[in-house]
Amino acid sequence: KMPKCVYCGKVYEFPRGLTLVTKDGSVKYLCSGKCKKNMAMKRRKVEWIRKAKKSKKEVREELIKEEE
Repeated sequence: KMPKCVYCGKVYEFPRGLTLVTKDGSVKYLCSGKCKKNMAMKRRKVEWIRKAKKSKKEVREELIKEEE
């Protein structure tokens, strides 16, 4: 099973990335140090995340434009 980053939602291969285990025993997977730093600063409205997480509506509109 490939882990999914809890910050940006990217699915990555297991030997890469970071695995954080909190005091309560929950496990958090992060794909990079960039995600770890931004999560530590409690940032959620970062431009590169918004670009990565396109809404289904935007994807559907792009497909329609390509077909025309």
